[in-house]
Amino acid sequence: MGLRMARRTGTADLPLHGGKAPRWLFSRMVSLGREVLCALAEEFGPVEVLRRLADPYWFQALGCFLGFDWHSSGLTTTTCGALKGALDQVGDELGLYAAGGKGAVSRRAPQEILAKGEKLAVEPDRLVYASRMAAKVDSAALQDGFQIYHHVFFFDRAGRWCVVQQGMREDTGMARRYHWISQGLTSFVEEPHAGVVGRQVGLVLNLVAREAAPARGAIPVLAQEPPERLASELSRIKRLQLPRRHQLLLSDLNPKRLKGVLLRAYQSEASDFESLLGVQGLGAKGIRALALLSELLYGAPASFRDPARYSYAHGGKDGTPYPVDRGTYDRTIQVLRRAVRRARLGRREELAALRRLASALGAEPLA
Repeated sequence: MGLRMARRTGTADLPLHGGKAPRWLFSRMVSLGREVLCALAEEFGPVEVLRRLADPYWFQALGCFLGFDWHSSGLTTTTCGALKGALDQVGDELGLYAAGGKGAVSRRAPQEILAKGEKLAVEPDRLVYASRMAAKVDSAALQDGFQIYHHVFFFDRAGRWCVVQQGMREDTGMARRYHWISQGLTSFVEEPHAGVVGRQVGLVLNLVAREAAPARGAIPVLAQEPPERLASELSRIKRLQLPRRHQLLLSDLNPKRLKGVLLRAYQSEASDFESLLGVQGLGAKGIRALALLSELLYGAPASFRDPARYSYAHGGKDGTPYPVDRGTYDRTIQVLRRAVRRARLGRREELAALRRLASALGAEPLA
């Protein structure tokens, strides 16, 4: 997939794997990740680093290059963890930062973004908003069965950003990775993706599809109705014989328990779908209930289109295609570190040689 410089740039489906990277490997991943980031930033600036991280194929290749399991869910979390550790060391030097992580750490992204506020040329609040909306869209507005559990927000001093986040689907033992980039973004809630990579997962509620625009218009209007009326309508609908897809959408909606969620939507007085999506506590089930009601009461259909459509340098953690060669790994770190240091002194011949080598091997050009 050619990377278009806009919006959400793709997804990747990966099998869920347990376990952690051994300490000896992770420390090397941090070191090698640091040198890769420094080389890219030295050659092209922080914006190119963000562009690369937002490309699901390039990110996958980077995870392989760093020596992690090429096909596992852990590639996402461990690669992001290594890059975040690297930026803790050189972020101020590069003007590039990372926030968030896996599990509970993902929820600390807003505080970590705000902590870098004095180093930015923009108000950090807009970055906090972007972080929250990217997570909310992929968890509530696009309901594909994957529960978001990992969210890392990369950003530079100029306020440009990209997101790498991942959800899990325990019933299939799969994970799906989502990539976003700020460059060219015009809407969080209409076709925010430029391309998607992954397997079709069956029934999906996709409220960010272009054809879901009538639902996005009707849902905020519907949310201004008293919660008692909405809960009553949901109870009535559950007793009717409906098309199969409605049955599936209704299967785990409890009208009585949704009253509190619907009350938050009612009290928010949100005037459009994006602001409604940002209401705290209004999650996937509440959005699903409002989407269903908007179609059945107002004839405003949602979309059920799934947006889903994979380098061995040092080996892999689990020995595939071969065990990590520590000597080669360390020499790669040294070569990159020396090339970057010499480039900063005006001697760019080693970085130029690396670029020529990539071209000779048929790799995608760096620029």
